[in-house]
This record gives sequence, C-alpha cells and structure tokens, in this order.
Amino acid sequence: MTRRLAPIHWAPIDRRRMLGGFARALAAVCIVRDRAQADTFEAFLQGLWPSAQAAGVSRETFDAAIAGLSPDPSVSTKPRAQAEFIVSIPAYLAGAVTNGRVSRGRAVAAELAGPLGRAQARHGVPSEIVVAILGVESNFGTAAGGADALRVLATHAWQGHRAETFIDEFVAALVMLEKGYANRAQLRGSWAGAMGQPQFMPSAYLKFAESDEGGGAPDIWRSRADSVASIANFLAKSGWVAGLPAVIEVRLPEGFDYAAFDLDFARWRQLGVKRVDGAALPASGAASLYLPAGASGPAFLITDNFEAIRQYNTSDAYAMSVALLADRIAGRAIPRAPWPKVAPLSTADVKAMQQLLSERGFYQGTFDGKLGRASRNAVHAFQLSAGVQPADGFATKEVLSRLRGR
Repeated sequence: MTRRLAPIHWAPIDRRRMLGGFARALAAVCIVRDRAQADTFEAFLQGLWPSAQAAGVSRETFDAAIAGLSPDPSVSTKPRAQAEFIVSIPAYLAGAVTNGRVSRGRAVAAELAGPLGRAQARHGVPSEIVVAILGVESNFGTAAGGADALRVLATHAWQGHRAETFIDEFVAALVMLEKGYANRAQLRGSWAGAMGQPQFMPSAYLKFAESDEGGGAPDIWRSRADSVASIANFLAKSGWVAGLPAVIEVRLPEGFDYAAFDLDFARWRQLGVKRVDGAALPASGAASLYLPAGASGPAFLITDNFEAIRQYNTSDAYAMSVALLADRIAGRAIPRAPWPKVAPLSTADVKAMQQLLSERGFYQGTFDGKLGRASRNAVHAFQLSAGVQPADGFATKEVLSRLRGR
C-alpha cells in the first residue's frame, strides 16, 4: 500500500474639510499604489516568458494571454486552510454526505448511465465513485466557478504562496491555449485555479482530461460526459484497482490490541475483523485500519483505492466523503456505527504535534498542520511506545499534552 491581532475635537466645518482632504489624499495614494502593483505584476508576468517558451508556448499566445491581466484582489481574502483539513471528519461528512446530495447523485447516475458505463469499462472505476467526486467537486457540474483561472493562477504565483506550483499551473494553462484545448474565455474555475466540472488544475487537464467518445479536446466545462470520463481516467492513472472497495466498515473483535494498522486481508481475517454488512473481506490485497473519530467511533479498513481518491485531494476527510457518498448513492448504508462527538485540533496544535512527534523520531513529514496518514501512523507509534490504550492513532488534546510531558 501507499504508505493542514487627550482626543482632538474637530469643529464641524473643519472636520468636513479635513475628511475631504484625507479622502482625496487616500485616493491619490491608492492610485499610486495600484499603479505600482500593476507595474510589478506586469514585470512578474513578463518574467514567466522563459518558462512558457520552454514548455512550447509561442510568443503570440503568451502576449495575448497576459495582455491586460491584473491581480485578482479577491484571492488574498480567501482562506488558505481548506475546511477538510481543519474540521473534524464527522462534522465534514455531515455537510458533504447529505440526503439531498445522495438523491441528486442517484439521479445524475441515471442520467449519465451511458458515459459512466463507458468510463467504467475503460478504467475499472465504479460509476458511483465518479458521480460522488463530481458531486463533491462541483455539485454535479452546477457550481464549477466563474473566476478567470489564468488571472487567479498568476495572482497566486505573484503573491508567493506556493509560488512555484502556481507558476507551473499558469504555464500549463498557457499550454492548453497553445494546443487549442481551450480558448481564453473557457479558462474559468475556482479561486484556487481549479477548472470545470471535475475541478482540474491545468496540469491535471493536460494529464487526465479525456473525451467520452473521442474526437476533439475534452470539454470539462460544458460536457458532463467528458467530465466523468476525465475523473475516471484520473483515478485509473492514480492507481485505482478494479473491484477493490476504497473503504470497508468493519467490526473489531473484543480485546483488539491495535498493535498493527497495515496488514493484508488474510491477516485481518485471522485477527477476527469482520465487515459490518456481513460480506466477506476481499480475497487479496491489503488495507489500513482507520479510526477517524478514535476507537469509540466507526472503524474502517481503507485500501489503495482510498489512496487513489486522495490523489484528487490529499485530505482524509475528502476521501472519506467521496467513498461514503458513493456507497450511499449505490444504496449501501454506511457507516452503520454512530459518530461520537469529537473536537478537532487547531492547525497550530497539529503543527506542534507533528514537530514533537518528529523530535521523538515518529514523524518524518512536513509540519503542515494537516492530519493525514503519516501523522496518524506517527500518533499510533507514539501511543504504542507510551503504553497508551487504545492506540487508535487518533490525534487529540490528550495526545498533545502527553507529548509535551504534561
């Protein structure tokens, strides 16, 4: 397995004059500032030409794309911490896997039976998984975003947050224009630069976008058929294993010791782990035990296909929402066990936990404040070393206090 701060009293007339003068002065300052920013932004864009040229973009395409481009001021007002990394998984799932979304997902699955069937035949990805991603990403194609993707990407790159990534995406968007995959007006998407119904970044479009029945550039903005084909292709190229569930709800035997989280299915069977629906565990393959709300909540085995979904978005909460929504769309009630009330750690607390785990040799990832598999396994290893039971890998205030020696 592939192992987120004495008053002055003005006479009325003096105050009006003073405020009027202040407003005029402020306006002048803003004009100068905006011009300076525009000049700096334009210089930044011109500095991207060598990268674009190396990617095969012509000067004509480059100049046309950046002509009149200005920073998007709304980008700086958007949160950098995505909800799926800072909200507890039960809370996130309550908003993502709703009865309304399940009902709509079933209707969309029926409407797109043909394209979904063709995509599944080509790539081995179940229709309900593709529909679930379409639902989570763009409300089944109805909320794909209307921001100018090229402007958004350039603004992100210029502001310096993950600048290298956004420069690469900006250049990838230019390649799309150069190759005629989209015209300038089509490049619309979210505030983060993801485009169309599947919410592909430009680099993902170049790698994974696929036409439903071939011929012409995939249209992920207007064609739901091309969108579902592209999502299935993305998952297939991200390691999807046909016939393997992404998430299986299980019941742990009494006295389970939580010593191991990553085992093959044969070993899980030997340990007495059973599916809650009574079906058999897969005959082959491996899975990780995942307790997203700790030992008092539902227990799951997650497979390589869970990891394939995480390639779309690296959040465990996101992958769980897709997998559980897909199960509900397909008529499978999951989870059956109730969710306990859990309090999520703040991003700062998670970063502190990651650093403390790293200092003790349990964690080797970045201190990004995001709880993923590496952090979960590190918590599990620390719990085992400290004799904590149950060693469920669940990051809590208690774990953080213990790491701090309190």
